[in-house]
Amino acid sequence: MNRRTFLTSAAATATVFAGLGAGTASADRAPTQMAAQGLELPRPTGTAPIGMTTLHLTDESRQDPWVPAGKRELMVSLWYPAQRPSGTPAPYMAAAESTAYITAIGYPLEPQILSTVTTHATVDAQAVPTLNGLPLVVLSPGFGMPRATLSGLAEELASRGYAVAGIGHNYEADGITFPDGHTTTSVAKNTEFPKLGGVRAEDVSFVLDQLCGRRGEFRSGVRIDGSRIAMAGHSAGGFSTVPAMLGDSRIRAGLNIDGNFHFVNDTPLNRPYLMLGKQDHTPGAEPTWDETWPELTGWKRWLSVDGMQHLSFSDVASLGKQLGFPLQDLDGDRAAALTRAYVAAFADTHLRGRPAPLLDGPSALYPEVRFHRP
Repeated sequence: MNRRTFLTSAAATATVFAGLGAGTASADRAPTQMAAQGLELPRPTGTAPIGMTTLHLTDESRQDPWVPAGKRELMVSLWYPAQRPSGTPAPYMAAAESTAYITAIGYPLEPQILSTVTTHATVDAQAVPTLNGLPLVVLSPGFGMPRATLSGLAEELASRGYAVAGIGHNYEADGITFPDGHTTTSVAKNTEFPKLGGVRAEDVSFVLDQLCGRRGEFRSGVRIDGSRIAMAGHSAGGFSTVPAMLGDSRIRAGLNIDGNFHFVNDTPLNRPYLMLGKQDHTPGAEPTWDETWPELTGWKRWLSVDGMQHLSFSDVASLGKQLGFPLQDLDGDRAAALTRAYVAAFADTHLRGRPAPLLDGPSALYPEVRFHRP
């Protein structure tokens, strides 16, 4: 796969929100006033209550590649189906994380506004009992984006019976708060490829070691089935699925959500893979997708979605709608529902062996989605 620069999430976020400043919000209602009514993630469609626990993990075997003075530390959010809610609502972001992210994108919102978003998970709820453990989906966010920006997708999957690990890649996100209270921001550069993919591949393998090795030692009683693992990533996280899968055979299936590929590799990837992109991620329009397609030698799909933009696959779509600033032509809640439906269909097919008609071809339920088979 040739080296090419792709649009990273931090730059995209700044551009999108700058443009939205002249958007469709009512003149008599500022964004912060609208948000005071309450920002909320879309409600999951699955039947299980959702638990969420937060893990602080330190890889003692690695120096941090971006700040070598210390060991590699990660924050991980783990969502899962619970027996019942715990009564303690799960936060979306810490106040300091929200401040760091809002400051980085440069949009005139109340800095702590994202710490007020209502989620549908509760903290440390007791997990549903399982004989062999839960199937796991690992989520890797876009460059510069906190792991929380994929919370809506994580909650959807957890409500359907999956464990979901959202990785906060330290010094690659604008806003990761650690248990001692300190908050880091991005120091990595969005041109340091393919290093970024290699770092994230190591992060994912380390997290899998931790999650699969504990066998239910979490306070919530979560158990992971190490034989049923998929990885999905957005933007830089999407491109990083390739090096992660090549480096760790435990990852049975991979999903790139609107990330341009940027990894030097000539090894065919013979495992299930889905490329899901915005409206202009079509054959002939994005060279790195054209170059990658023949290297995917297992089950594969290439989908583009009309009316979507780069960040439409994250929580920014639905939250932007609530703020009065639509991110894309497609309705923000529709964008969220569509993303959740196709990611869940992919996980059901390859981690549970359940046929998913959505992946067989165009659907009347989602006419915005186009299938490409170059």
